[in-house]
Amino acid sequence: MEVVLLERIAKLGQMGDVVNVKQGYARNFLLPQGKALRANPGNLARFEAERAQLEARNLESKKEAQALADRLDGQQFVVIRSASDAGALYGSVTPRDLAEAATDGGFSIDKAQVRLDKPVKEWGLQDVLIVLHPEVDATISLNVARSTEEAELQASGKSIQDLQAEADAEAEFDIAELFDDVGAAALDQDDEDDQGPVDVPEDHADDEEQ
Repeated sequence: MEVVLLERIAKLGQMGDVVNVKQGYARNFLLPQGKALRANPGNLARFEAERAQLEARNLESKKEAQALADRLDGQQFVVIRSASDAGALYGSVTPRDLAEAATDGGFSIDKAQVRLDKPVKEWGLQDVLIVLHPEVDATISLNVARSTEEAELQASGKSIQDLQAEADAEAEFDIAELFDDVGAAALDQDDEDDQGPVDVPEDHADDEEQ
């Protein structure tokens, strides 16, 4: 199906381009979203008549998107999820979750603007692209953790796995130190036993006989 684009569409074309697309893509996305019109004589004439208005509207929305992108780019948003010690989430983080976290943080983001190739299913940090306008985007950091404390640790550059490994190593060291102390105490006791009975002075021995 041939359509005339009413705005720039990534990997498809610029405003005013007449392109050939699959019918499903046109009917399910481009046409209902107001991003294109069927490329028939009437719509082409309509587009030319409204081109100046469309370009002005696009320029204004681009400026607004750029202002938001300047504030949004590089921001980090935390999403708390339950997870196993191995890092697998009990559930997943979706574009809706990230959009809600950004909105809670004071940024007006729609889930359709979040570009996640697939739902996030493990904790950690990852960059996510936010498309604010056909010509404007921003990159934010998604911080998925089991608690705000763990999220702060991850934000500081430490991984939860590393912290767990450190904790496990410290626990093993404490146990080894405990066994060393127990072993040292046992050796001391053995040394005392090897010394045999204690000699009793003669005057004390006489007292005992009486």
